[in-house]
Amino acid sequence: MAGRVLITGASRGIGAAAARLFAREGWDVAINYNSSREAARRLAAELSGLEVRAVPIRADVSDLEQAEGLVREAEYSLGGLDCVVCNAGIALPQQLLTDTTAEQWRRLMSADLDGMFYVLKAAIPGLVRQKRGAIVTVSSMWGLTGGSCEAPYSAAKAGVIGLTKALAKELGPSNIRVNCVAPGVVATDMNGHLTPQDLAALEEETPLGRIGAPEEAAQAVVFLASDRASFITGQVLNVDGGMVI
Repeated sequence: MAGRVLITGASRGIGAAAARLFAREGWDVAINYNSSREAARRLAAELSGLEVRAVPIRADVSDLEQAEGLVREAEYSLGGLDCVVCNAGIALPQQLLTDTTAEQWRRLMSADLDGMFYVLKAAIPGLVRQKRGAIVTVSSMWGLTGGSCEAPYSAAKAGVIGLTKALAKELGPSNIRVNCVAPGVVATDMNGHLTPQDLAALEEETPLGRIGAPEEAAQAVVFLASDRASFITGQVLNVDGGMVI
């Protein structure tokens, strides 16, 4: 069944790929972006050609008022929400925890974990009122295993998994499913700093022997949002080529 979805961080990468897949399945899409205004507008125009509603909405989800405003505007523009995909996030340069400043730690936590809390706190009441819905969060393989020189990012993404599992229990009685996708190494801007040598090493560590595409992670997001996953909640779906087994 198609519905109405809000995707945070939807102007590029996994978020944009998910927006395209949702639209192809007939969903109306609210495309959240923060700084990539033109990319979001181009994506909305592209999706509108599929005869669905596609609305770009600017908001920095790490700001409580902006996150609340994002949800209100998405609900107004689409006539309500059936799914929320929490995908927005940032990463820091790879570095030792002792080289990480308090400002860097706070900035990453605000974007990757606080922002998810703010968006969901605003969106959940509408889902509860209609007694149905789905939430899909986006974590990382580092949220499961931890990554050397990725301590803040690993901590935030582990928090995403804990939040997902807790909300699955909390919202299950309201017929709201909450699941998580944990991508491995995917060809997105966030991994654009990796050198060819880094990528070759990661490919060698991956059982499937290659880097993932944003569309492959997006397929998991759309599946968990859909009725095809109607009896699945509280789960973490790894999309990592077998990196974490």
